[in-house]
Amino acid sequence: MAEQATEHMSVVAPPERCYAVVTDIERYPEWAADIKQATVEARDGEGRPRLVAFRAAAFGRSTSYTLEYDYSGAPHVLAWRLTKGDITTKLDGRYVFEPADGGGTDITYHLEVELRVPIPGFVKLRAAGRIMSTALRELKARAESPG
Repeated sequence: MAEQATEHMSVVAPPERCYAVVTDIERYPEWAADIKQATVEARDGEGRPRLVAFRAAAFGRSTSYTLEYDYSGAPHVLAWRLTKGDITTKLDGRYVFEPADGGGTDITYHLEVELRVPIPGFVKLRAAGRIMSTALRELKARAESPG
C-alpha cells in the first residue's frame, strides 16, 4: 500500500517564478541535492519535459526512476506519476501553487510512495517526509534567488 504525505511551505517569490523553477526539470541537478541526473526522454507538444529519467540519492542508496509529467493544471499545478523505478513502484505527486496573502506563494507538495521491498509504513512516511522537506527547502532557495 502506498504511503501518502503532504507538506506546505511559503515562498517569497510569485507563483509564476515557483512554477518556472519546478518545470525547468533539466536543471534540477543544479539545485536539488538528491537529484544527480535528469534526462528528458520525451517532450509534449509545447516542448515541455513529459517523460524524464532520474538518477537520485533516496532511501539511503542510489535509485533510478522515470516520471511522466502532467501539465493539464498549469500553471497552478505540476503533477507527475512514476512509469518505471528500480526500488519504487509508486512515486506520484504534485506541486500546487497558490498566491499567498501579502505576496509570495503558498506551495503544497503531495507525494505517494510505494517501495518494492516491504518496510513499515512509518519508515516510508519518514523517508517521504525527508524527500518533501528537502525538495521544498531547495525549491524555496532557488525560487527566492535572483535570476
